[in-house]
Amino acid sequence: MTRTPAAVVWTTDYLSYRFGEDHPMDPIRLDLTMRLATSLGLLEGVETLRPEAAPDAELLRIHTPGYLAAVKGAPGQLQAVGHGLGTEDNPIFEHIHEASALLAGGSLLAAREIAEGRTKRAVSIGGGLHHAMADSASGFCVYNDVAIAIGWLLDHGFDRIAYVDVDVHHGDGVQAAFLHDPRVLTVSLHQHPATLWPGSGWPQEVGKGEAAGTTVNLPLMPGTGDSSWLRAFHAVVPGVVREFRPQVLVTQCGVDTHGEDPLADMLLSVDGHQAIFQALRALAEETAEGRWLAVGGGGYGLLRVVPRSWTHLLAAVLDRDVDVSTPIPADWTAHVAPFAPRVTLPTTMGEGGDVSFAPWDGVAGGTDPATAKVDSSIRDTRRAVFPLIGLDPEDPRD
Repeated sequence: MTRTPAAVVWTTDYLSYRFGEDHPMDPIRLDLTMRLATSLGLLEGVETLRPEAAPDAELLRIHTPGYLAAVKGAPGQLQAVGHGLGTEDNPIFEHIHEASALLAGGSLLAAREIAEGRTKRAVSIGGGLHHAMADSASGFCVYNDVAIAIGWLLDHGFDRIAYVDVDVHHGDGVQAAFLHDPRVLTVSLHQHPATLWPGSGWPQEVGKGEAAGTTVNLPLMPGTGDSSWLRAFHAVVPGVVREFRPQVLVTQCGVDTHGEDPLADMLLSVDGHQAIFQALRALAEETAEGRWLAVGGGGYGLLRVVPRSWTHLLAAVLDRDVDVSTPIPADWTAHVAPFAPRVTLPTTMGEGGDVSFAPWDGVAGGTDPATAKVDSSIRDTRRAVFPLIGLDPEDPRD
């Protein structure tokens, strides 16, 4: 068997998942990411894997038969058909089932490459539709590819899977799918639910029954920037993942935490996103023998943000990190310019973000308001979860 350093799952058919001209989730972000990665030479020598649509049997791991029937029957309908379909967030479009099943198939292919030993890392930027519920579409998400891939892994040799979600919105659909399952650890860092849809993801949501302690939510206040976000991540995530001892790390890598994102209120930079992806890679190496399945997610800064941030994701997965001072290739800028006559396009792969941070030390107090806010979030989450898994919420070594 030939093992590759990493698998990149991609097809231009991902661009068919399109809700309409004025919808925030424009697939141009995927196209421009792959174009930028290619222009930088990042994908040189990398054979991208072309996915197929997930069959119904795989979609039914998470979704109900009635919901699948509703999605398949939705095209041609002139009004909402229930199950969250036909709403402002989730408009019906031609071939909605086929396009959605293809994204799920991409995440399944990434999971299969890891499970069958052909690679330890795999990425599909078309995935990450973490809001879809068993019986309904939600938040631009029709089929929950991430939950489907995790469910598949559970049936193919793995019984301890850690899921870390860094999207600005709570990973509610994946949490709901595994709320009672102690084999799956779900961790979500997101903007505080009192300030952003979907209004869930409070620290007190910790899992149900024998799965208590396997749901971790770290809500962060609007205005959180790179340094505070990274302080929070390192104060909570490595400890709980390390204690869980996963066989695979699955990550949803939404980049709508960026300060320019039109749908949220966080202040991260492209540099911050790179630091997050590198931290996730290190976490997979430390806790899961390097097995890392990464998918995309949210991100609505279509031209200036997502292509750069997800190029850094691809680079992290491929171990081909791109220096943030690297100039944007001229051919990419020439391609994008007609789409953005009034947009100042980026000139480098970073934007001067400060990704240094002071590690959480467990000491209350401090005069910096941003640090005080993030430390309050850290304590709330640690106090809710850490005692359930045998860790000390007040000890920064845990």
